[in-house]
Amino acid sequence: MTRPLQRPIRPLFSSGPCAKRPGWTPTLLNTDDLKVSTLGRSHRSKPGKDRLAEVIAQSRRLLGIPADYRLGIVPASDTGAVEMALWSLLGPRPITVLAFESFSEEWASDIINELHLPTKLRPADYGILPDLRTIDPADDIVFAWNGTTSGVRMPHADWIADDRIGLTICDATSAVFAMDLPWNKLDVVTWSWQKVLGGEGGHGMIALSPRAVARLQSHTPAWPMPKIFRLAKGGKLIEGIFKGETINTPSMLCVEDQLDALRWADSVGGLKGLIARSEGNAALIADWVSASKWASFLAKDPATRSCTSVCLAIKDPWFTGLDADRQQAIAKDIVSLLDKEGVGLDIGAYRDAPPGLRIWCGATVESDDIKALLPWLDWDYAGVKQNAANIAKEA
Repeated sequence: MTRPLQRPIRPLFSSGPCAKRPGWTPTLLNTDDLKVSTLGRSHRSKPGKDRLAEVIAQSRRLLGIPADYRLGIVPASDTGAVEMALWSLLGPRPITVLAFESFSEEWASDIINELHLPTKLRPADYGILPDLRTIDPADDIVFAWNGTTSGVRMPHADWIADDRIGLTICDATSAVFAMDLPWNKLDVVTWSWQKVLGGEGGHGMIALSPRAVARLQSHTPAWPMPKIFRLAKGGKLIEGIFKGETINTPSMLCVEDQLDALRWADSVGGLKGLIARSEGNAALIADWVSASKWASFLAKDPATRSCTSVCLAIKDPWFTGLDADRQQAIAKDIVSLLDKEGVGLDIGAYRDAPPGLRIWCGATVESDDIKALLPWLDWDYAGVKQNAANIAKEA
């Protein structure tokens, strides 16, 4: 193939941490875009708490989170937020876990092996969702809205009962700010700053419905609760978490950076604009895949294909005829060459997923960079395939 001439201006397609918002540079420090007056101040000072509270308020507004939901900033990114929910809320009711990608499998493992709670596991192979038709509304349900490692997302929330008895605990880290979430169906929603808005890692957020708050106030876990996981104390919600009084020390620089990202979100049309940018990027890849002789979506059903973590499989019979180790090696060669050329960074499939590619299409990625990347994928694959053929002949 002819070597492409155009390169992505920003070849940043990592699924986390994700690309910063367009126009972001380190020179924003000490400007109106990224204020640093809180650096060196206590996060418990009035200015510190005010800035943290501003992140909460602006996130709530942009996402349209109901007024009676509590929203707080918590440590340890989305992982910390999910673990807080699991350790604090589970126990009173039967549990169902939908495990269709790596992280939901991790949550199932923690519930079963660490909390030692009986669990109904609903597994599914990469690329498909579990059967959602027979979920018991009496159960607490733990699931991801978007499978970051599988490229599969929930197509809707019709399977969640309006009159459910159990809680729905949703890991939505690669969905929030890129997908329209049905908040009335979700009792706990978690995410991190480092995904769709391209914030910095280490900070998570958790939204709690009134039903989740009631559970926290009525349920005392049977196991010791590390301080970093505590959302309630003595049967009362720890209100400070939801007012900017974080459990541990946050990075105030990251707080200012997140506020900058939220202002940028407004500038592109708010939530609708963010969703349109992500869906538009994913549509460019879908058009390319439809004409590709070697690439396909890992997600089998078009209705479940993610618009953020777009996962691609390799359908070429030459590739599928190789043994598993050779497939992994070829996929790594493809990723390595893209990295070497500086045209597509960090786009290898997740380590537990089938060999292939994973291209982040969240709102901070520019469509022109997706367009510029796609010819390089064809050029790269053709070169790696030819090189493998040459090696085979020599052997």
